[in-house]
Amino acid sequence: MRNTMPTVLVTGAAGGIGKAICQVFLEKGYRVIGVDCRKTAKLPYEVLHFDISRLSHADATCESFCRRVEEFTEGHLDVLVNNAAVQIVKPIREISAEDWDVTLATNLLAPFWLVQRFLPILRAAKGSVVNIASIHATVTKPEFALYATSKGALVALTRSLAIELAPDIRVNAIISAATDTPMLRAGFKENADGLQVLADYHPLGRVAQPEEVAQVALFLASSQASFITGAMMNVDGGVGACLHDPGNNQFT
Repeated sequence: MRNTMPTVLVTGAAGGIGKAICQVFLEKGYRVIGVDCRKTAKLPYEVLHFDISRLSHADATCESFCRRVEEFTEGHLDVLVNNAAVQIVKPIREISAEDWDVTLATNLLAPFWLVQRFLPILRAAKGSVVNIASIHATVTKPEFALYATSKGALVALTRSLAIELAPDIRVNAIISAATDTPMLRAGFKENADGLQVLADYHPLGRVAQPEEVAQVALFLASSQASFITGAMMNVDGGVGACLHDPGNNQFT
């Protein structure tokens, strides 16, 4: 007999936001299936070890991974959360073709291939797709050309999928700003003051907690959001609304 619990597939499940997403869905009664290229310690949900950037190769490894997902979901998928991402920070002059390949394959193409592959079971479940985008999709800074481009394209893909897959499948994106994850803190390991400056730059005076992003993902996947599709939900502490005046260090 098929498991009747709703099922969610979460990519990037070993990261800070990914773990939080898996946890809130688990607490809500979902059967959680995570995907990550990193080996993980034992977690209270299944995590499949796979590098989703390989989905663009469409080889035997990818086919084996997709079959494993179908086995674990028992052919029933209610929610797909495309959370996995790579962030390569480089000046324009140093960006390589390989950098573009891995960034687009992970941040943009993998979400598309997963939707395409699992479209029949998502449609049968009247399911939902939540793409974790970024504030860099709309406003960015130097050396983020790779990441900003991929996240901007993910937002455009979200809108396109929402229109084409309606009314059977809802597709939305979360526009998140800086979030307190191990990856963020590692980037400021040698610059603790810089992390505080970043927090202070947000009108709410801090960066997001992973659970705050996860709760919005849960809401967008829920029946409470049943009339929401093609939406870009800002979870950015107000930073996306700011016009910063460097002259007096105030938001105006």
